[in-house]
Amino acid sequence: MAEWWTYTLADFLLFSPRTYWRTVELYNAAIWPLQLAGLALGAWMALWLLTSRGVPRWTFVLLAASWLWIAWSFHYARYAQINWAAPAAAIAFAAQALLLAAIALLGTPVMLARKRVAVAAVVAFTVVGYPLLAPLAGRTWVTAEAFGTAATPTAIATLALAGVVRGRKRWWVAIVPLAWCVVAAATAWAMDEHWEALVVAALAALGVSAAAATPAAAS
Repeated sequence: MAEWWTYTLADFLLFSPRTYWRTVELYNAAIWPLQLAGLALGAWMALWLLTSRGVPRWTFVLLAASWLWIAWSFHYARYAQINWAAPAAAIAFAAQALLLAAIALLGTPVMLARKRVAVAAVVAFTVVGYPLLAPLAGRTWVTAEAFGTAATPTAIATLALAGVVRGRKRWWVAIVPLAWCVVAAATAWAMDEHWEALVVAALAALGVSAAAATPAAAS
C-alpha cells in the first residue's frame, strides 16, 4: 500500500475530467436558454450596486432561487450520477437558498456607497468572465459555467454579495459559498485544470475581501 503522503488530489477524484465536462455539457443543453436569465440577473446586480446605495430584498430572493435550482437540477439530478458526495452538496445548496430567502424576508441588506464598487467588480467579473474559462481552456462553449445556473460562479458572486448583509449575518451567508469554492478549486486542480483552480481561488479571495471590506453594523 502506498504511503499517505504519496497521494495527490487526482487520486481522490471519483470521475474523469471527460465525464465531468460531459455532465456539464448535457446539463447546459437541457436547461438552455436559462443561462441567459442568470447572466441578466448577475449583470443587473452589478449595475445596481454601482448606481444605488443598496440591494433590494427581491434580489436575494432571486439569488436564493438560483441556489435552490442548482441544488436540485445539477447536484441532485445530474452530478450525483458521477459523484456520491453530490447529494450532500445539494443539501448544502438548499440550506443556502433558505438562508438567503430568510435574509431577504427578515431584513433589507445595505451597502455603504464607498464600498459598493469592490462588490460590484467581483460580481461583474464573475458573471462576464467566468464563462470564458471554457474556451480559454480549449473546451467548447457548451461546457461554460454561468452565474445563476452553475455552482461555482454563483458561489463566488454570492460570497462577494455577502458584504451587503448587515452585521455578523454576512459570515453565515458566506460559509457555504466559501466551502464550495474550496471544493471547486480542489476539483479543478485534480482534473489538471490548474488555471481554472487558480482563478476560482483568486476570485473567492476577492469575494471574501469585498465582503470583509464593508464595516459590520450591529446585528
